Amino acid sequence: MATFRTPVAIPVFPWKTGYREKQLFIGSCFTENIGERMAELKFDTDINPCGILYNPVSAGNCLRMLLEKKQLSAGDLFQRGGMWHSFSHHSRFSAETAEKALTQMNSRLEQSSRFLEQAGFLFLTFGTAWIYEWKATGQVVANCHKLPASGFRRFRLSVAEITGLYRDLLTDLWAVNPGLKVVFTVSPVRHWSDGATENQLSKATLLLAIDALLRGFGTERCAYFPSYEMVMDELRDYRFYAEDMLHLSPVAVQYIWEAFSAALIGDESHEVLREVQNILRAVAHRPFNKKSDEYLKFCLNSLQTVSRLADRFPGIDLSVEKDYFQRQIDEFGNRQEQMTVEAS
Repeated sequence: MATFRTPVAIPVFPWKTGYREKQLFIGSCFTENIGERMAELKFDTDINPCGILYNPVSAGNCLRMLLEKKQLSAGDLFQRGGMWHSFSHHSRFSAETAEKALTQMNSRLEQSSRFLEQAGFLFLTFGTAWIYEWKATGQVVANCHKLPASGFRRFRLSVAEITGLYRDLLTDLWAVNPGLKVVFTVSPVRHWSDGATENQLSKATLLLAIDALLRGFGTERCAYFPSYEMVMDELRDYRFYAEDMLHLSPVAVQYIWEAFSAALIGDESHEVLREVQNILRAVAHRPFNKKSDEYLKFCLNSLQTVSRLADRFPGIDLSVEKDYFQRQIDEFGNRQEQMTVEAS
């Protein structure tokens, strides 16, 4: 039978992640798609402690801040449009006062710094090799925060610049956390404002830099997951894109997730994942009659399932689900008591 697509071979990884590991995701919005999927399924994850970061320098700066346990001060912020911003952070961390912005940024940096020291996996997604440098200071910015373009110097990083940065950074990271596994990806989301040719040159630069890092460090602690290639070769049709024809549709994200989870999540955690999915479906279940004995039995059984899984895997946070079923059971008891009082 003819094959009407060109499947991308997923490498066999020498190690797997799972519910017993912590995983840190840093990079572009594609990183958030996969990271949030893992968080929803109760994996122990930390996603973009500086917000969405598109270029390797900004991602590296974020990791450096975590590694050095940096805390920002008022001098690291600037005000524009009634908000206080950081050139190291996405606008989701901006706030109406400098104090509020610093509190949000520093508390997250502190939390993620501790997380990185214990993490088993670091997933890094590079989106573009193009960077913006603030002319006044020479700082590479993670976000321009709508400042005038004239204030920035825009240029494309070289392969050597990216590899030089990450050779030093990964060496320092492994000195603190020797067991950390690093998985690189390149975002399949195209940066169309750069133009078609410049976008391709940018993605090629990222791919060459990652290849150089893998050749230099070997595959004992580094790997590459081909999400970019999967979209370019397997999901060529525009039905796999959102309305802007650049970002991925939910169907495409699901396709990548299935390949990612099959390649990088261990067998034991796949079994647990199915149990977690059943629990989440049970929470989403809306009964025809919440007062029925059948629904009470359903909640009691679900609570028991949650408790058993939480005992087996203490690292999985099922407190929300446990509280939900306990509330349903308590409400059933309260209704029964009320009916008894009314009857008397």
